Amino acid sequence: MRHGKKVNHLGRTDSHRKAMLANMASSLIKHKRISTTLAKAKALRMYVEPIITKSKNDTTHSRRIVFGYLQDKETVTELFRDIAAKVANRPGGYTRIIKLNNRLGDNAEMALIELVDYNEVYGKEAESAEKKTTRRGRSKAKKTDAPAVKAEKAEVVAEEAPVKEEVAPEAPAAEEKTEDKGE
Repeated sequence: MRHGKKVNHLGRTDSHRKAMLANMASSLIKHKRISTTLAKAKALRMYVEPIITKSKNDTTHSRRIVFGYLQDKETVTELFRDIAAKVANRPGGYTRIIKLNNRLGDNAEMALIELVDYNEVYGKEAESAEKKTTRRGRSKAKKTDAPAVKAEKAEVVAEEAPVKEEVAPEAPAAEEKTEDKGE
C-alpha cells in the first residue's frame, strides 16, 4: 500500500526520474518557462522550488548542493547570479503552472510552468492597475455624490410626471367612472 507516500513516480525508475527532473529544472532555469505535461509540471515544481530557495544563500556549500541536483555548471551560475537576485524578497512560490489544451496525439493534459518573476504578461504594471480596481465598496467621493444624483433623478421624474398627466388626462377620469359604478 502507498499510504503517506506522496512522490509521483511518473512511471519511471528512480534514476530516470531524477535525471529527467534535473534536465527539466535546468531547462526551466535557462528558458524561464517550459511546456510539459501537468503531472511532470507538478513534480518539477516540488523539485525546483527548494533549489531556488537554496540559491538565495550564495555560499560554496549551497552552490555544491544545488550542483548535485542540477549537474550543469552554467545553470547553477545563472541561478545564483540572476534568479536569486530577483527572488530575494519572495518567501516561496517561485513557479506558476498554467494549464493548456490537451495534447493532440494522446490527449495528455499539458501545462506551462514558468518562473513568476520573469513573466511580462503579469508584470508590475498590471499588478498596480489591478490593485486600484479590486477595491470593494464605494469611496467617500462617490458616497457624497450619490445624494446629489438621487436629487437630480427625482427632479427629472417630477418634471416628466406632469407631462404624462397632461398627455393622457382621460385615463384617470375613466378610472373614476369605473370606481363610481362599483359603489
